[in-house]
Amino acid sequence: MNDAETHLETIKERVFAFARERDWEQFHSPKNLSMAIATEAAELMEHFLWQSPEASRSQMETEKLRSHVAEELADIFIFAVEFANITGMDIASIIEAKMKRNAEKYPVEKSKGRSTKYTEL
Repeated sequence: MNDAETHLETIKERVFAFARERDWEQFHSPKNLSMAIATEAAELMEHFLWQSPEASRSQMETEKLRSHVAEELADIFIFAVEFANITGMDIASIIEAKMKRNAEKYPVEKSKGRSTKYTEL
């Protein structure tokens, strides 16, 4: 599987089947899944703790860190996909709606090259 050849629906179905085969749906409440996402995000951040932005970029070139980061990122996505599954959210449509809102909050002419929050633009 890879990004260019895999449909999001295929990933959603695979995540759903994995949980169902193990009878884990009983544990996959919005509360628990949101906490799992946050936990995995913290584990991802831990790999970069105390590094400068430059060091975090260069360290991603090492296979050891890259493989650990890949696992944490996969965990985040898997839990996010399962959250969408159990709540009946369509990932593509919610991302599209959010990108439209972000474009309104961060117009290119005001935000290009700046990290300022939209309320400060």
